Amino acid sequence: MTQCPSAPVFTRTRTVSALLSALACAILAGCASQAPIAEPPPKVDLPAGWTVAGPAHDQAWPDHHWWQRFGSTELTHLVDEGQSSNLELAGALARVRQAEAEARIAGVSLLPAANVYSGASRAMPIGSGSASTSAEGGLQVSYEIDFWGKNKAGALSAEASLEANRFDRETVALTVTSGIVSTYLQVLSLRDRLAVARGHVANAEHVLALVEAQKRAGAASSLDLARQRSAVAQRKSDIPDLMQQEREAQSALAILLGKAPQSFSVAQQGLDTITLPEVFPGLPSELLSRRPDIRRAEASLAAADANVAVARANLFPSISLTGAMGAQSSALLSLLNAPNLVANVSTSLMAPIFDGGRLKRERDLAIARKQELVQVYRATVIAALSEVESALGQIRSLDEQQRLKTTELEEARQASDLAEIRYQAGAEDLMTVLDTQRALSDVQNDMGMLKLKRLQATVSLYKALGGGWQSDPGQDSSAPAKS
Repeated sequence: MTQCPSAPVFTRTRTVSALLSALACAILAGCASQAPIAEPPPKVDLPAGWTVAGPAHDQAWPDHHWWQRFGSTELTHLVDEGQSSNLELAGALARVRQAEAEARIAGVSLLPAANVYSGASRAMPIGSGSASTSAEGGLQVSYEIDFWGKNKAGALSAEASLEANRFDRETVALTVTSGIVSTYLQVLSLRDRLAVARGHVANAEHVLALVEAQKRAGAASSLDLARQRSAVAQRKSDIPDLMQQEREAQSALAILLGKAPQSFSVAQQGLDTITLPEVFPGLPSELLSRRPDIRRAEASLAAADANVAVARANLFPSISLTGAMGAQSSALLSLLNAPNLVANVSTSLMAPIFDGGRLKRERDLAIARKQELVQVYRATVIAALSEVESALGQIRSLDEQQRLKTTELEEARQASDLAEIRYQAGAEDLMTVLDTQRALSDVQNDMGMLKLKRLQATVSLYKALGGGWQSDPGQDSSAPAKS
């Protein structure tokens, strides 16, 4: 009997046709699957300069180690320690690593998937017949043609989210560093105030000794003696509160360093050795590249752009290619013989017909989310401009207050000294001495607070300007942050 060759010819023709179809789809996918074009960040009207910016000839833009400009070796050590041990910063780094893993997972969709399969079975007939053994195994490869750019858009969204997390980590690093510097200055300021308070106690006790001597000589009344003893007690009562404030500030600093407060203490005793650095604010437009929170808003907006592209692509059909090659046989020893080899190539197309409008609603949701992030970006830029302007204005105001308060302090000190001399000579009563001492104490406390506020205003300006951070594409996300 003559065998008809039409069946194998048809089979070969169908296989070749499927392969050609798959190749054509892949070529079309290469042309059509272009990365979605990310829209640039929305424009924000930026001022030409700062309202209260001073001369720039003796100033410098914040560098990567801006905290070193305060001239404290201990502060530099604490900042370095905080950048490696702060728990918030460690959490931010973990979020970056999560985003890196998500970006790698999203990129997998652009590559073919391959699976190895194998199996074996043995048939044991209950009645007549003999047992038989069969086995099969092979390699299956599948690939979804990214005809509408959905997979590329998903990968771009994950990459943009990774960038946003990196910028978020830099923002946390800047916040932590600023907090360490500001809290450290607060501890030193409280120690200065404690020294001033103890000086006031010593001075009040000195005057008390004079009053007691005059009381014994009959030149002072019991009322004067009671008033001065009350003044001494009042001066002493200020010390426990200041000591508690210092302990609380040290505890807050220890937390920023990731340490238990019980095992931590600051060595430096006051602000005398702290240098007041000058900062050049630069131009407002520079904030767009020097503030990590602004860069984070940009990256989030780019991720939203890609998510819109993904949502739109989901409305269109998805095309998949599947190929398999393997062997199957009832005899294990002849498994890989040529007659037992099997190959299969197939294509499939899946298109949404009815989903109750879910895909369209997801697209609308992605568009609305993007519109929200546009406003978030604009608000972030405006807030950054406001923070710098506020810090510059605060510095100018505090400089003027310090100038006036210095004159007031000199006069108050002179009045207190003269009142005590006149009291010893019997030309002045005790109430005048107490009033001048109280005035001197108030002015000294004000000067201490102004000095701290001025230093912390500089820290605020550093933070508002983005510290020493600047976008560096080659920066290792696992390296310690320097902000």
